Parts: sequence; structure tokens; C-alpha cells
Amino acid sequence: MRAIAYHQAGVLDRPDALVDVELPRPVAAGRDLLVAVQAVSVNPVDTKVRAGAPPFEGRAERILGWDAAGIVEAVGPDVTRFKVGDPVFYAGNIARDGSNAQYQLVDERIVGRAPSALSVAEAAALPLTAITAWEALFDRLRVQDKVGQEPANLLIIGGAGGVGSVAIQIARAGTDLTVIATASRPETQDWVRGLGAHHVIDHSQPMAPQIAALGLDAPAFVFSTTHTDHHLADIAELIAPQGRFALIDDPASLDIIAFKRKAVSVHWELMFTRSLFDTPDVAEQGRLLDEVAKLVDQGAIRTTLTQTLSPINAANLIAAHRQIESATTRGKIVLEGWQHE
Repeated sequence: MRAIAYHQAGVLDRPDALVDVELPRPVAAGRDLLVAVQAVSVNPVDTKVRAGAPPFEGRAERILGWDAAGIVEAVGPDVTRFKVGDPVFYAGNIARDGSNAQYQLVDERIVGRAPSALSVAEAAALPLTAITAWEALFDRLRVQDKVGQEPANLLIIGGAGGVGSVAIQIARAGTDLTVIATASRPETQDWVRGLGAHHVIDHSQPMAPQIAALGLDAPAFVFSTTHTDHHLADIAELIAPQGRFALIDDPASLDIIAFKRKAVSVHWELMFTRSLFDTPDVAEQGRLLDEVAKLVDQGAIRTTLTQTLSPINAANLIAAHRQIESATTRGKIVLEGWQHE
């Protein structure tokens, strides 16, 4: 099978940063599905792993990719939820080979049934960001358990990125929260408004005064998707007493002492945790993806796809990684289709 991989971690500006390779087709066992991958999307985690993580022990290459849509090609003997021919979407497991390959093995418990209303490219844009946003909102911040006055306010920092774009929509579809999103450019501000944000503020300027100017109660929930260390003092100032704060990025350090006075709880979200540790509730990811698909088919959530590259090959994947590393991406970049031999 064809795949895109790297042999040595490092920067993108190298001839062998990502290369087209031929590998044996994997075989499904246990609860694994073998998925014929039709479209993949690219996330910041792809670029971080490529830059710093070597291939798995005993392997000469590493295949990235943690978003895919495709068709079930084969099933392991213990599979119960899917059959051959089912259209699926999923984000996979960071400890296994990724989706940048014609065929991928993935545990059925973290797989969802693809939304019927979307193309494969539109579906591939959603899984990782939808899982991250859903878990951050409902499992980490527990927005269903209110803090102080109702209805409460939610601030999403980095609303135009992949996770922020889905979080806005999930919050609007599944809660009565007033959603405040941040964006710093006219086009990204228009984007988050179109996704349903009630209010938009500029994270390149102090946010606390902008929140105060809206005339709203202090946000009970703050979800930071990017540059958390730059915004931390501002967040401590604007968040409500006994509020809840969640983040997903990787600051070199995070001094949260300023949250003590307000008794703010801090929650880190990593959507790979359940699959990495095979937690007892790992199947929640498959179930929540099924719920996301239902919301999509009901018209409550739309894809965050903004750019499609074709075919799936090293050259296009390099272009997508370069765009992600620019930190200016709006929505999601998807690669679709394999070049005919």
C-alpha cells in the first residue's frame, strides 16, 4: 500500500521530511477495523510529532495522521459495531500508525459512523477537533454543571482554529451558554460569527476590558486552544470566581498561582488519553463521534473544511504541514484521494 512517512524526526525544510513509501497492507485482528482511507486532515499534532518524535521502536518509518474518513475494508474477529462497507470517520491512536496511508488499522471503539450529509473530505475535517472540543466542554469543564448565575458565559480563545471552530458549534448545539470567541483578523472574526459565536473579541488586545465592555457576567468557563501562556494573566483577570479553565496547547511552563484567589480549577484536555491508556470508558469516543454525526445530519454542526488538496501524497502533505506551522490556518486542511497507478 502507498503511505507518506518519515524516517527521522526534524524540521520540514529537508528533502526527506515526508516521503512517499510502499508498505505491506496491515491485517485486522481483535477489535480492529481495516479502513480504506479516502480523505485525511492535518492537525498541529502532526507537525509536532514529525518535528520531535522518532519512528516507533523496531520501525524504520513513522506514518502520521490523526483524522480520516473512509470505508471499512475488513474487520477483526471481535468487532461488533461495524461491518465491511460501512463509511466511518475517526481520529485514531497516537501510539499506532496514522491515517496517511491507503489502509489503516483502528480500534472500533474510537470510530464513528460518518455523517451521511457530508462528503468524505468534509467528514475527515471533523474527528480530532470534535473529540477534543466535546471532551473539553463536557468532560473537563463540565459546562452542564453551572457555575454561579445562569445562563453562563463561555470564552473560547482561538475560535477560528480547528478545535475552536468545532467548539463554538458544539456549545451552541448542546448548551444554553453564551459563546464569546476570540479572533484577531477580519476574515477570522467573520468566520467565528458564521459558526454561531454570540460575541467576538480580539485576542491580540487585552481581553478582560473587552469582556467587561460587552456588559456580560464574567465567563464561568474559559477554553484556551492556543498561546495560553501569553493570555494567562488576562484569563485570571476575566474569569468568574470558582470558574473552570481548560487548555489544549503545550506551553513551556504554566504558572497558575493567579487562579488561586478565585479558586479556579484547571483542566488539560488531550483526546488521545483514552486510547493511549485503554481507559474503561474508551468507547465514549466512538459514541460521541456518532452524536457529532447526528448533529451534522440534523444541520446543527457543519464541517470546518476550508481547503482541499488532492491527491494524498508527500508533496501535498508537506504543503499542509507548512500551512499549519504558519499558525494562520482558518478551519481545517484536508487531503483527498489517492493517485491512480
